[in-house]
This record gives sequence, C-alpha cells and structure tokens, in this order.
Amino acid sequence: MSAGKDERRENYPWHTEIPTRWADGDPYGHVNNVVYYSWFDTAVTQMLFERRIVWLPDSPMIGLCVESQCGFFAPVEFPETVQAGVRIGKLGSKSIRFEVGLFLEGRAEPVAAGHFVHVYVDRATRAPAPLSDAQKSVVADLVVAG
Repeated sequence: MSAGKDERRENYPWHTEIPTRWADGDPYGHVNNVVYYSWFDTAVTQMLFERRIVWLPDSPMIGLCVESQCGFFAPVEFPETVQAGVRIGKLGSKSIRFEVGLFLEGRAEPVAAGHFVHVYVDRATRAPAPLSDAQKSVVADLVVAG
C-alpha cells in the first residue's frame, strides 16, 4: 500500500503524539527533513516496545532498517505536536513494512507519509531470525490489505 498525501489519519490503527522541539527547526523556519525520519523511527519503536516485539536491553532479536522512504507534504514548525499513525503494509516471516503518517491537530491530510522495512535478526549473530507466531499475533491488528 502506498502512503501519499491523500492518506487520512483513520487509515492508521495505532497512534502516538510527538512534540516538536526548538532544536528540530532549521534556518528556513520549519522542521528539518531528517527529523521526520526520527519521528517515524520514534513511532515505530514505541509501538514495538509497547507490544514487546523488541525491547532493550536484552531483546534476543532486533530489527534493522533496510529501506525507508518519506514524502513531505507540508511544513511543521515549533511548537507543534505531531500525531504519528502506524500501520503494517506487509508482515513477512522475517521482515515488516511499517507505514507511517504524520499529522497535525485539526488537519485531515498528512504533513508527511512514508515507510520503513525492518528485517529481524538475532541480536548477537545478526543472522536473519523469523518472527514467532506470538510476535505476529500482537501486531496483526495493524496489518492492512495490500
């Protein structure tokens, strides 16, 4: 599923809020593009920790980002709170495609949308590791039809 500016908040079943920081801005007066990727990572990681897919410091497996993409549609400024929505576009045996939409309060359309693909590996060996049925079941409600 492709995330674009026609996306809507209700297309993402899991949400969190992330406040902007003064340091997020750049000399052009808006949040710098690299910060959007940080928000994607924060939202996805918070959801993964909440659902115990991965955790620190002793999770036996971790997800490595092998692909990412972001479409930027509108600027964000300080002080605003970004509302990040997460869904799963594809749940594989050893990978997950997380799709993220970033929204501002009162706006139906996203300020940005994109995805991360994480491949899961053994924390010690970095060899690909399959997701268990239990891990898949705790995120099943986030999977959307492709």
